[in-house]
Amino acid sequence: MDRPGLVSRYLLCCESCGVPPNLEVLAWFSKADGEMISYGACNVVVSLDQLSCSDIRPLVDTFAQVGPSEVETVDIIQELPCSLNVEDVMSLIHSIDDKLNVIDFHNLSFGEDFLRSIAIDGISCRALNFRTTKIQKLNVVGRFSQLHSLNLDLSTSIVCLHKDCFSGMPRLVRLSMCETRITNLWNTTAVLSKIPSLAELRFQKCLCCLNTGPCSSFHDESVGGSHSVTSESCLTSEDDDSDDVLYGETKVQTKMNGGEALVTMEKKDIREGAVVFRKYISHHPSPICFQKYYREHMIVWLPKLKVLDNLSIQETDRTMAGTVFSGYYEKFPYRRMHRESVLYVLQEREVGHCNIFERNSSKMKKQVSLRPGRHFFSRSLNAAKAGQSFWPHMRPVSLISHFPREDGLRLRPRQFEYHPVDPSLMAAGTLDGEILIMNHENGKLVSHVPSSSFPNSILGLCWLKKFPAKLITGSDNGSLRLFDVNLLPPKVPDFSYTYDAVAYDDFEQLTSVHVNSTDDWFLASGYTKDIALYDIASGKRLNLLSNLHNEPINVAKFAHHSPSLFATSSFDRDVKMWDLRQKMVKPCYTASSSRGNVMVCFSPSDAYLLVSAVDNEVKQLLAVDGRLHLDLKIASSGSAHNYTRSYYMNCGDYIISGSCEEHVVRICCSQTGRRLRDIVMEDGDAGKSSFVQSLRGDPFRDFHFSVLAASTRSSSKWEIIKVNLLTSDEQSQEQPHSHDCLPFNSLGG
Repeated sequence: MDRPGLVSRYLLCCESCGVPPNLEVLAWFSKADGEMISYGACNVVVSLDQLSCSDIRPLVDTFAQVGPSEVETVDIIQELPCSLNVEDVMSLIHSIDDKLNVIDFHNLSFGEDFLRSIAIDGISCRALNFRTTKIQKLNVVGRFSQLHSLNLDLSTSIVCLHKDCFSGMPRLVRLSMCETRITNLWNTTAVLSKIPSLAELRFQKCLCCLNTGPCSSFHDESVGGSHSVTSESCLTSEDDDSDDVLYGETKVQTKMNGGEALVTMEKKDIREGAVVFRKYISHHPSPICFQKYYREHMIVWLPKLKVLDNLSIQETDRTMAGTVFSGYYEKFPYRRMHRESVLYVLQEREVGHCNIFERNSSKMKKQVSLRPGRHFFSRSLNAAKAGQSFWPHMRPVSLISHFPREDGLRLRPRQFEYHPVDPSLMAAGTLDGEILIMNHENGKLVSHVPSSSFPNSILGLCWLKKFPAKLITGSDNGSLRLFDVNLLPPKVPDFSYTYDAVAYDDFEQLTSVHVNSTDDWFLASGYTKDIALYDIASGKRLNLLSNLHNEPINVAKFAHHSPSLFATSSFDRDVKMWDLRQKMVKPCYTASSSRGNVMVCFSPSDAYLLVSAVDNEVKQLLAVDGRLHLDLKIASSGSAHNYTRSYYMNCGDYIISGSCEEHVVRICCSQTGRRLRDIVMEDGDAGKSSFVQSLRGDPFRDFHFSVLAASTRSSSKWEIIKVNLLTSDEQSQEQPHSHDCLPFNSLGG
């Protein structure tokens, strides 16, 4: 006997539940019954807009009775706000189970609860269209074994992706994330590279395209065949609102207009001499699209991708993308072209040679054994480790978070410095005037100097080099003191304790102190045009060097190996080199930036000066004469208060740079300027970002550095975050730490 139709079963379920039938639901099922009679299969479209909470139970019971061959697919759509709760919708979804085809939600009041629910458990639909306005870190790790299309367009709150996001989507082919707030190229491509079937991707779309497929208007048919008119990241000029790029045989002109980019592309076919004009209008672009060479970056890291932003990817595009990418980025550290195996590097180190491939006259590869250079294996090993970690392990110096204070408030570090000899020690000064000597590896306190009755921020810290137990500190009230940490108490003393410290004449409006290479003198600079030179042994001020610049001198730094040479940087846009052996009438030379200078420091070998000016202007100069050696060309934010600080890492091989109104640390090769990676300082799993106030490369460990981070959420909590690029959060047993901290826009290092 034939089974009753969907209408009959629905009416019986309504009667059983004691609720009146919904006329709209009757219409859906009536249409489905007609399709079953005519075609032997049917599709049911469920509109949540037409349901109330009382309609859910009979609808769930009806779908639970549907046999495997009766209903082919079920679509669930929602366009208007509805009264249903997330439990009702999830029970409906689970009753449909593997027949679920499309979920299309545009305006759910419970949207975040729904996404959190499916993110853990997953669902069996084939296409999911969803919009969220509150979730910042997308973390969809549930099983979506049937999903082939995911659309998260206009999810304007999403700023980043969890490292395992999309890991349960083995069949995902199409992904669209237009007008999200995702910015980081490196983490994003690392997440997307884990999707084995991804072929079509959008972070912006052609105005005429509804889906993620290639736009038909961007195929040149005039030269016999289909030629994709793709180009350099034609929507991604970092420096200007208008950009002209000559890319292979394609000329691109980009003009920004609000949130959209109008791109005119001129492609010339050499064989036919034909010139074809095309216009691509970027619609709903995400911020990641405006990263420099965004398109090339995506193409290089996602080799299986066939369509990006509605533009096809051809083999010529891949070749050009590889060429452009290699000119501006390092895919792996130390210019390695391929990901290396740690085991292979260790084996090569054991036998004492490295393998270098050369091409002989017949263009065949041959292997040549060479004795490696001094740092070859350490760099190879670090390159192999860092090349496998896109989510570096981050953890705070725990003492900062848990240090006991009588007033119950948190410590707010303002300055920190690694110890010059002991790899485990670090000194930190706080906004409230405290000085901490701590073991940053185990988080234990070594020594503590509490603030005075009238606390002043510690803005200057500098260890002596020949006498590394001694530390010079400077406060914003001008106080300068020399401490011997061996004489400081090993635990928190009471306020009656008398500290054995050498006091120097005050330097008003101090922001920075620095000791020369022989521990004879130190410099103090600040919100003045002058700097002071002090004799460390006698405690006397030797000289007040006046009017060295036209505006306040932010930082004065001695060279690492020449005790008389020092450099000054000022907001008058000049960097000057000085020699104490000469009369301080004029500098050895002057080099200028286009904006006010925040930082200057010597490379470990003293061959270069690293200069950081306001809003990401970072340049490396030849220390001998101030000529430009390297311009990192980091994108400007447009803020005159975006103070940028840069330091060396890996004994000068790399440069780390961060700014106080941004949450990114940029890592660049100090010889080529090519960007290795951007590290986003996130506030744990909440996805909140933390601003970069200052940073230092670990002098003892390659690819380790620490960041003074300030939260976007709170001005009371500050953190020193240790970053390890050789170990990822995937490999670490510790969970990422939630750190918060506000931008502190003071001068000083």
